[in-house]
Amino acid sequence: MTPAAGGLGNDAFGNADGAFLTSVMGRMQAPVASRWASILLRRALLSQTDTPLGIGGADWIAARAWLLVRMGEADNARSLVQLVDPVNYTLWLNTVTMQAALATGDPAALCSIADAAAQTNSEPSWLLARAMCAGLSGEPGTASALVDQARGTRRAGRFDSLLAEKVVGVGSNTRRAITIQWDGVDRLTAWRFGLATATGVTIPEALLNTAGPQVRAWQARSPLLTPGARAMSADWAATLGVFSNAALVDLYGAIFDDADPSERSGTTAQVLRDAYVGEPADRLAALKTLWGDGSQSALQHYARLILGARAAAMLTPTDGAAQSDEILAAMLSAGFDIQAAAWSGSVGSGSLGWGLLAVGAPRAPFRIDGSGVNAFRSAAGDSGTTRARFLFAALAGLGRLPAGDVEQLSQDYGVPVGRQNSWTRALDKAVADRQPGTVALLCAAGMQTSRWGAVPPAQLYRIIASLKAVGLEPEARMIAAEALTRS
Repeated sequence: MTPAAGGLGNDAFGNADGAFLTSVMGRMQAPVASRWASILLRRALLSQTDTPLGIGGADWIAARAWLLVRMGEADNARSLVQLVDPVNYTLWLNTVTMQAALATGDPAALCSIADAAAQTNSEPSWLLARAMCAGLSGEPGTASALVDQARGTRRAGRFDSLLAEKVVGVGSNTRRAITIQWDGVDRLTAWRFGLATATGVTIPEALLNTAGPQVRAWQARSPLLTPGARAMSADWAATLGVFSNAALVDLYGAIFDDADPSERSGTTAQVLRDAYVGEPADRLAALKTLWGDGSQSALQHYARLILGARAAAMLTPTDGAAQSDEILAAMLSAGFDIQAAAWSGSVGSGSLGWGLLAVGAPRAPFRIDGSGVNAFRSAAGDSGTTRARFLFAALAGLGRLPAGDVEQLSQDYGVPVGRQNSWTRALDKAVADRQPGTVALLCAAGMQTSRWGAVPPAQLYRIIASLKAVGLEPEARMIAAEALTRS
C-alpha cells in the first residue's frame, strides 16, 4: 500500500533494527484485543516500506505475512508473499507461504514453489504439496506416487494424507472417491482447515472451536463457502478488524438475495435492510432489533454494532436521542466520527455517549475536565470502573484534560501514566524517531489479550499518546472509543 492508498510511507519503520521488528512480530500473540489496533497494524504491515537493516527482503515479507495470517488476514498475507519471485524465496518464506495458502483454502498457491521447497525441507507436507500440484496439473500417476512416498516417511498422518489425496482427486478428475470422516480428530490445524475448505468438506463446529479466532476470520473470507455458511464466522471477522462495515453489509446483502422471499422475514438480513429504508422511527426500530435486548454475547453485540454502523450514521439527533449511546457506539465502531460529532448536543453528562464523543470526536465537542470524568464514573457505577479508567487514560493520551486534572485523576483512579518499562521505552524511542509503523506494531504488542478488560489503562494511555504523537490521532480516537464500548 502506497501512502495514496492508505499506507504509512516508505520510512514507516525508519532506521529500526530488522531483528528487533521481526522478534516483536514473531512473538506477538495475535489476534489482539482491539479491532482498531488490528486495522492499523494491518495497514503498517501492508505498507510499501523500505526493508529494515539486518534482514533480507524476502524474510521481511515473511515476518509480516506470518503475523497477518495469525491476525486472521489470510488474503492479505497471500497477496504479500506473492510479491516475491519464487527464485528469491527463503526457507522461512516457504513455510509462511504454505500457511497463507492453507489459511485461504488455496493449495494451488503452493505450486510455484513446491518442487524447490521439497528439496530443502524434508517435511512430508511438501511432498504432499507436490502431489496436490501434480493432481491439479492433470498428472494423477505422479500425484499418487508422491502421496505414497509421503506416507512412507511415517511422519505424514493418515487423516492429513487423505485430505491431500482428496485434493489430488478433485484436480485430476479421477473416479476414486475419498470420504473424509472426522471421527478421532481432536484438533483443527491449518492443514486440515485449508484442504477441507478447498474440497468442500464441512468442518465440524466442535473442531472449529478448538482453533483460535483467526480461523473464524479465515472461514469468513472463504469464497468457496456460501454466504450463509460464512455468517457466523463473519461476526468474529468483524470484531477482529478483518471485515469492515461495508464487507459485513455486503455479506448480509448476499444472504438476503440468496434467501427465498417467503423465508426472509425476521432474519438478520431482512432487519438490516429495514434499517436502511422507510421512516426514521422504523429504521431506528430495526436497529434496536439488530442490536438485541442484551441476550447476545459481547462479541455478537459488537459485531451487530459494526453491521448497523452506516445505517446509524444516517439518523439525526432528532430521530433517536434516547438511543444515543448505542447509536454513537455503532457509528464509532466503523469510524463515522464526523457524523457522530453532530450528536454532541444530544448526550447527557456522564453518559456513555458523552464519553464516546469526548474521546471519539475529531475535536473536543464540549468542555472536558476532571469533574466530567468523575460524573462519568459515578453514572457508570461499580460495574463501570474499568470503563471510567479507560476514559481517563484516553483523554489524557489525547491531551484533552488539563494537566492538573491528569495528575489528580492518575492518583484517584490508580492509573500510573508515568510508569516506565522496556515496552514504554521502546515506544518512546519509536515516537522520537518518527516511526509510525514501529509505533503501530508496539501499540498492538501492548494489547496481546483477547479481552479488553485485561488491557491495563496505563498502557492504553501510552498507546493513545504515542499514536497521536506520530500523526495517527484518528486511529487513536477510534481505539479509545472501542475501549469504552467493549469494556
